Amino acid sequence: MRRGVSSQKSLNPGDLKRFKLEYKQTKLTVLSDKDLERGTAEFLEHMYNELERYCQREPFFSISYYPLKVDEHAPETVKLMIDAGERAGVGPMASVAGMFSEQLGNLLLRKGATEVIVENGGDVFLKIKEERTVRVYAGSSKFSNKIGFRVSPDKTPLAICTSSSSVGHSISLGDSDAVSVVAKSCPLADAAATSIGNEVKGSKGIKKGLKRARQIKEIDGVLILRDNELGVWGKLPEIVGI
Repeated sequence: MRRGVSSQKSLNPGDLKRFKLEYKQTKLTVLSDKDLERGTAEFLEHMYNELERYCQREPFFSISYYPLKVDEHAPETVKLMIDAGERAGVGPMASVAGMFSEQLGNLLLRKGATEVIVENGGDVFLKIKEERTVRVYAGSSKFSNKIGFRVSPDKTPLAICTSSSSVGHSISLGDSDAVSVVAKSCPLADAAATSIGNEVKGSKGIKKGLKRARQIKEIDGVLILRDNELGVWGKLPEIVGI
């Protein structure tokens, strides 16, 4: 399964409890105001195994670079991924990390947590009560770990998902160091980051990436980093130096 950008330093934990979850190819960092690790781990295993069984039954799902039609008999998590891929114009697996982050975050909120941050390979779901900063990791770019998004509580729940061609194991057809998409939907933000990143190539790569971003409905905005270049579009949280 696809894994995104490594961003272990991206989270600003403050006074939140931190725990890590790892199951097969998925590794997540969870910050919460309640210690709910056990139930969260079980839920992750359930979702992962459900998705794995579906991929075995429908092998094209896991390899398609193109949007797929909704399968009415698929699990709800699969439907979310298909929908995100269709809206972003990419295959459904481009949204898998964001889907896990959002589903686990919502589980913690249902279980009584009031502040939650879930990070899965650079794809972050946030529901916060005080201002937090999410750092952007962009490999060898001069901006890497030096800028971040300052997120206000009233703007959450919110997703910030990052894709890269130079960092991590995600598949990108472009040459960006980081494409960070902000949206209400974490699966959509994840898929959109891949879609936009695919366009960031050549001398006008950032311009082409921003053009693609404007074509994807229901994302708030995007930050694109490549070498010493930076491009932004949309309504983003405040970008701050760190």
